[in-house]
Amino acid sequence: MLLFRKLVREWFSPAASNYNEFTNALLQNDVRAMNVYINRISQATFSYFDSGNRPSSESEPERFYHGFVLGLIVDLNDQYVITSNRESGFGRYDAMLEPKRKDWPAIIMEFKVQDKTKEKDLISTAQAALRQVRSKGYAAILQSKGIDDRQIYEYGFAFCGKEVYILGSRDEK
Repeated sequence: MLLFRKLVREWFSPAASNYNEFTNALLQNDVRAMNVYINRISQATFSYFDSGNRPSSESEPERFYHGFVLGLIVDLNDQYVITSNRESGFGRYDAMLEPKRKDWPAIIMEFKVQDKTKEKDLISTAQAALRQVRSKGYAAILQSKGIDDRQIYEYGFAFCGKEVYILGSRDEK
């Protein structure tokens, strides 16, 4: 774990201030700030060759983005139990942060790479990610542990190349 943290810190060193601001915005449910910071980080660190340009089973760009976001939140492991690709409800969520204290929010994240044949923009992709969180019941494991729905923040992350769009369940209209 220490080696992974060191590697992630070095990877994000060109955008270190944004890195901390992203995690702060995540914990405060400030989706607008999350979008600003994650796009700054992606512009400073992503390569077109890392992220690919379309969803496919061959290049699997979602894995790249998944690892990227896990790297952003790894320092929260003293406050949260961070899990990835675990079963809950009727499927597997991408990432979950289960709080170690009852007064902290729980966080569910679903990542999607934009499929331009099905989604017109990143907003549509983020909405599809949030629909998946709900339709698959990913909050079930948190609810079974007594976490109130009002303390569960759900985020849909949409990716396309170096562009990122995050939509929070509380921001939907």
